[in-house]
Parts: sequence; structure tokens; C-alpha cells
Amino acid sequence: MVKPKALAIGPKIQDTFAKAYKAGVKIGFGTDSGVSAHGDNAKEFEYMVEAGMPANQAIQAATIAASDILRDPRLGRIKSGSYADIIAVDGNPLEDITELQRVTFVMKDGEIHKQ
Repeated sequence: MVKPKALAIGPKIQDTFAKAYKAGVKIGFGTDSGVSAHGDNAKEFEYMVEAGMPANQAIQAATIAASDILRDPRLGRIKSGSYADIIAVDGNPLEDITELQRVTFVMKDGEIHKQ
């Protein structure tokens, strides 16, 4: 059986990611998720950790680092005057990054969308 191109390219992307991370390249979450279906992007956290990035830095790649890359300090931080969407999970994503694939609470623009 021939693998779909999206599946064949995944390991190459992960290897390139690992090399970039080890070289000190600033990583912004979601910038290379062209191989997964819309809505499955939380799996990228798992792939980042598998490639050698610590869980806390993977989470920061989706928040603070992404804000820094976009050069907008109002993004990716929970503080007055910032734009922050908040999620919650039942477990500790620092111990099991796949917890971020099981979101139990979502607040966007100050409005609760999932509880």
C-alpha cells in the first residue's frame, strides 16, 4: 500500500523541526501543520515533544513565542489589555502533553464556549 504524501512527509517535518529546535530557532506553534486535518492541530504538541522540545516550551510556542514572532505583545498572554483565549484540561500537560488534545474548558473573548 502506498502511503499518502501527507503521511510520508510527517517524519521529515519532525526531523527538520528537531534540527531547528536544537539549533536555537524560535518556534511558533501551528506554522507547519499542513499535514494534519483542521481541528487536529493539538497533536502538534505531541510531535514537538517527541522531537525533543520540553513540554513547557511546546506550550510557550503556542502562546508567548507565537506572540513574539508576530510582534504583538497583546497576544499569547493573560493580562489586562491582552487578547487571550483560555483552555483547561483535566490533567497536567507538563507530565502528559497529550492532555492538550482533551480540552474540557474553552473561553474565547471572555465568553465560555465549552465547560
